Amino acid sequence: MSIKIGIIGGTGLESDVNILTDVKQLKTEETPFGCPSDEYVTEGFIGEIPVIIMGRHGKDHNISPTNVNYAANLWTLKSNGCTHVLVTTACGSLKQQIAPGSLCIVDQYIDRTQGKRRNTIYTVSHIPQGLPFDRTLQVLIELLEESCAENGVEYHKRVTTVTIEGPRFSTLAESRLYQSWGCDIVNMTSVPEAQLAAEMGLVYAALALVTDYDCWHCDESESVCVELVDKRMKELKIKASKVLVSAVKKCSAINWQQIIDEKSQTAKNAIMCQ
Repeated sequence: MSIKIGIIGGTGLESDVNILTDVKQLKTEETPFGCPSDEYVTEGFIGEIPVIIMGRHGKDHNISPTNVNYAANLWTLKSNGCTHVLVTTACGSLKQQIAPGSLCIVDQYIDRTQGKRRNTIYTVSHIPQGLPFDRTLQVLIELLEESCAENGVEYHKRVTTVTIEGPRFSTLAESRLYQSWGCDIVNMTSVPEAQLAAEMGLVYAALALVTDYDCWHCDESESVCVELVDKRMKELKIKASKVLVSAVKKCSAINWQQIIDEKSQTAKNAIMCQ
């Protein structure tokens, strides 16, 4: 079957259109859930695969994690034919071995948002989230792992993120609490993005870009701040772009029909009231 991949770029990758060929701008429309983050998205190709790139936080990075319209962003991609969504998300490390400058393939999340974000597109949908990043299917996760290895990028798999409300960074007490829970990283955007993607029947995976050691590390030069995140993202942007390009190209060799059918059926079965 034909597939189309949406890429949602987080901090530092809002407008990385250099990875595409045959580039054109598409004007976005208001969705049933409001307007997406940008007035325009970028369409093109990676290899033979059609791709749409959009920035999660807007072209001027003026939308906080709380105020991102996750439903509208995903709906825009789906309504433009996307079957898959690959996203990047900046994060802080909660473990010594997950060093800043490395990438993480997210496997689980713990929700520490505060109920301010729209977390469903229905009145009632009991969408399964036991394995929110499609590990049961494995295919997309394995493609990301292979792409990291082929590009010589240090990466960590089966990673659990704790998604906080933001936009402030964690207190030291919070950071230590998340460590005691066994979390690997902390970010601000996996919730509700992962569950909304599931409700829409999209094949979804997240690549986390480690910019710092949050605020728990004894080396204060690696404690999270805006300046450090901006500096580290210049390096991580290059790595992430290479991995995404490799992963998208590999998608053309996979027969996705059964996987997409299963995702669609799961989403349909979860609806209790539209």
